[in-house]
Amino acid sequence: MIKHVLTDNKGCLNFDEKTSMNYNIEYDKILEKNQKIKKIYMIFKRILDVIFSLSALVLLCPIFLIIVCCIKIDSKGPAFFKQKRIGKNKKEFYIIKFRTMTVDTPQYIPTHMLNKSNNYITKVGRFLRGSSLDELPQFINILKGDMALIGPRPALYNQYDLINERDRYRVNEIKPGLTGWAQVNGRDKLTTKAKARLDGEYYIKYGILIDLKCFFKTFYTVIMRDGYVEGAENVKMETSNDEVKRRSINETSTDGINGSIDDRAI
Repeated sequence: MIKHVLTDNKGCLNFDEKTSMNYNIEYDKILEKNQKIKKIYMIFKRILDVIFSLSALVLLCPIFLIIVCCIKIDSKGPAFFKQKRIGKNKKEFYIIKFRTMTVDTPQYIPTHMLNKSNNYITKVGRFLRGSSLDELPQFINILKGDMALIGPRPALYNQYDLINERDRYRVNEIKPGLTGWAQVNGRDKLTTKAKARLDGEYYIKYGILIDLKCFFKTFYTVIMRDGYVEGAENVKMETSNDEVKRRSINETSTDGINGSIDDRAI
């Protein structure tokens, strides 16, 4: 922004002012060009997401059926549950997962804040959560356009601390993902601020290179269970009891059965 216009005796801009103006013009051109590149990549990425998610749903059908049968045999209740999350531009949507907890789990306490949370996780659920197979139904969300394959994990609709932190980095302007930069760089061990910073780094570097890094690092993270934490006794909490009550929501299954919040992600 030009605060003082310096001219010579003929009323023309001096050299320094011309240089400053040229710099600002060039900088604006670079920003505009980067935005155009991002928009083009978003279209390309959406095409890949549709192809990949559709292929995955078809190929994984047998595995889906096996998991559904195991869940139904292991415990009473539905095989799937829905949960309200925040999507692109803070638009709410319902994420889909395999149910991993018993139907008598306390309704208004997040999983990682439950006392002895392992008592509520089913035998099949423990395996699904550890292997991240409970996240597979989210390919449906990707196909619908609620999510992308790669992007920041969608926040709970009342997870205000994370949502506000992400606002600082403009993270809420892009689609959430099945896996993301924060998930392959700390996962459950990250604090809210650290997670938001990594999500912000992803936003700045948004493009094919960081998406490829996320994609391949996800396999290592899942196989090695890198950063995976389950239960309050293993998590360093930075949230007050009042905040816990404020953030708590129902885990709503496909046939209306309620359970605890499950905020664990790939």
